[in-house]
This record gives sequence, structure tokens and C-alpha cells, in this order.
Amino acid sequence: MQLQPASDSVSNLLSFLKCRKAAYLASNFESEMGTALEIAKRALTTNDVPVGAVVISPDGTVIGTGMNRREVDNDPTAHAEIVALRAASSAINTWRLDGHTIVVTLEPCAMCAGAIAQARIKTLVFGAWDTKAGAVGSVWDVLRDPRSPHRTEVIAGIREAECTELLSSFFKDFRK
Repeated sequence: MQLQPASDSVSNLLSFLKCRKAAYLASNFESEMGTALEIAKRALTTNDVPVGAVVISPDGTVIGTGMNRREVDNDPTAHAEIVALRAASSAINTWRLDGHTIVVTLEPCAMCAGAIAQARIKTLVFGAWDTKAGAVGSVWDVLRDPRSPHRTEVIAGIREAECTELLSSFFKDFRK
């Protein structure tokens, strides 16, 4: 039997703990992503792209929600994340959302990733990847850019299949 060097054991343990943390965090956000999915479905009634977002305070309370409202409001900035961040900031009377989490059904675009950073959001949780305009790993990585003054933890792929299916169905019907 060969003994592994201590550094390998420590490295393996750290990798294991990171995987366990990711699995723990993922299971903690299943319900919140379900809420975001329900909100996203409401956007279908206004012919907006079905994206939903939920802002959660450090104590676990939902303090802001949003769905895409670009079509209904004729507002190019009315993405679900922006709507939810505005509602959350209004609810607690400050733009600083330190320690808060945002859960969104689709990987944020550059505008929304920038707003998440500016709001000082601690954690971003998203479902589906956006390979055309995603700014949290797909096309760009605004939130984890080493030049960025604010760091946001990113947890991706929560209920990914459901989030992807909702969007795929919308665009399939939209193109008919």
C-alpha cells in the first residue's frame, strides 16, 4: 500500500469539501428556484421572455421579486434581475444589498451582472446558461473578473433542465 503525500491528501479533502458545499448550497436553493420559475411563467402573459428572479435577505426572507417586463413596460432595462433588485432595495430602503442572494432562472446578461455587482449581492444562483449573452461564465464573466472591485459567489445549474425547457418552449412558440 502506498501512502499519498500529505499535500495530495489535503488537496483531495479540499476538493471533497468544495463539492459537498456546492451540493449543500444547490439543495438549499431548489425551493427558491421553484419560486423564480413560477414568477417567470407569469411573463408569458405579457409576451415577455419568461425569466424570473427572487432576492433573498441574509435571514432567508424574500424581499424582492421580478419577471421580465421589457415588452409590457416598453423598457429595455426591465429584465427580471433589475426589477427584483429595485423591489428589494425599495423594501429595505437602501441600494446596498450586502449579504443578500439573488436567484434567477437564466444566467444574467452584462447589464444585470453589473447591477448585481453594484448592489453588492453576496450570492447569485441561476438555472439555465445563456450561451448567447450570458455574462457570468458563458460569454463573459463579469462577476468573477479579477479586476472587479466586488466579488459575488456564483452557483449555477439549479433546476437547469426546467429553466432551459421553459425558455426553449417560449422561443419555439415565438418563432412559429
